[in-house]
Amino acid sequence: MKTLNPHLFFSRRFPCFSFSFASLPAFVMSMYRFKMALNHMSSLSARPLRPFARVSPHSLSEFHLTKWCAQRGAGLEANNTYYIPTIYCMSQKTERPVLSGQRIKTRKRDEREKYDPTGFRDAVIAGLEKTEGDLDQISKYLDSAGNKLDYRRYGEVLFDILIAGGLLVPGGSISQDGEKPRTSYCIFDAPESMESMRNHEQVFVKLIRRYKYLEKMFEEEMGKVLLFVKGFTPSERIKLARMTALWLVNGSVPPNVLLVLNNEHLIKDGIALEFLLELFQTFKQEKGIAYLIQALKKGGLESKLMDFFPPNKRTEEYFKQVFLDKELNEIVKLHKAQASQEAKRELQQALIDDINDEKPYNEITSDIKEFSQRTNIPDHEIIVIIWSTIMSLGEWNKKEELVTDQAVRHLKNYCPLLQSFASTDRSELALILKVQEFCYENMNFMKAFQKIILLFYKTEVLSEEIILRWYKEGHSNKGKMHFLEQMRKFVEWLQSAEEESESEDEQKNGE
Repeated sequence: MKTLNPHLFFSRRFPCFSFSFASLPAFVMSMYRFKMALNHMSSLSARPLRPFARVSPHSLSEFHLTKWCAQRGAGLEANNTYYIPTIYCMSQKTERPVLSGQRIKTRKRDEREKYDPTGFRDAVIAGLEKTEGDLDQISKYLDSAGNKLDYRRYGEVLFDILIAGGLLVPGGSISQDGEKPRTSYCIFDAPESMESMRNHEQVFVKLIRRYKYLEKMFEEEMGKVLLFVKGFTPSERIKLARMTALWLVNGSVPPNVLLVLNNEHLIKDGIALEFLLELFQTFKQEKGIAYLIQALKKGGLESKLMDFFPPNKRTEEYFKQVFLDKELNEIVKLHKAQASQEAKRELQQALIDDINDEKPYNEITSDIKEFSQRTNIPDHEIIVIIWSTIMSLGEWNKKEELVTDQAVRHLKNYCPLLQSFASTDRSELALILKVQEFCYENMNFMKAFQKIILLFYKTEVLSEEIILRWYKEGHSNKGKMHFLEQMRKFVEWLQSAEEESESEDEQKNGE
């Protein structure tokens, strides 16, 4: 067997490693001491490390340096087996074998009780029965029972019981599982009078005030219960509508929960409309019509009231008749205002499309007049819409000294269109006021007001009588002093021209 030259071994395999024969014993001893330190550390752990590795002569070709170190450090045994120091740079924990079929025990803290709504229902009903229907006692029981029963897990079941008397299943019926599946101490079995409804309301208010985490659950519960309205009796619907109105008034549920009634199977039979009418009447009685309108706007229902009518009855006449019969005149006014706003948005979009399509102004004018007749939008509102649309199409310079001339050039193209709808004194005055408001709200146009009015005067969009009326009494307070000062010289010129024309007329009459 060839003797290994360690210097040659290191120089060939590790050319960057400086190695000398004299330093080899120290190197071996340092490795050995390091191994002893690792052995000491392993003695403190669960798994001891092997201090020596056993190598046969047949594998020495792979461990030339190790063999040489073993000959000099550990010596050669009689059975030609070398015991060499082995350096472990890192140890990797091996998994212990596990017998198949071993049962893994779950920690107590990870164990969860089986979901048992029926058991929870039975416990709550048993407690309610002991109160014999006394609402004060019911509130006290619910307050104390929260420490024993899991309201966080069964909150919706609790509200099912308090509203319907039992566990609601899809469709609105009560689950009949168990010996006593239903209690009579609930909203559906209470009298329809408002006094009774207010007393039941306090039960919910006290409960939610005591356990704040039930607020979100109650909102979700109402979304579910309202979907089941069709499965309830007419009397139960009335009670639920009145209670829902009270909950809306005190803020227990948000107004947008009513949007779940916009469901085809509730609308086609008129159930959704009947429910809303009862709710609106109760809300008006409790809080007033102004708060009802505010709630409808907050919930996003003001523009969707017609959607709750059956498809074959969605006409303005029927809408008006239904709400007037229930003395809800303000709802009719709200609907008209919303319809008008929607029509105005539609008109503005149609005008933008026509302008982008470069339609002739006479065609645009005829389209607008046809639309206004169909939607009953007056000219003084149409001319304001035209102004707003025209100005929204401009790309304005940010420099105040340049934007005035830019605005005049832009508006000059649309003067024929504006002239077609400036047919009355009211529409002309509405246009001037809108221009004043626009220039006041857009600071770069503050100096452009006088030139815009002068352009409209020259193109006969505005008459001198309306301009003078605006100057004397018809102006708004927005930038009043600034705009009046701008218009002073122009108004003086108009007044002098008017006086000259009057004197000429007098001379002609004298002759």
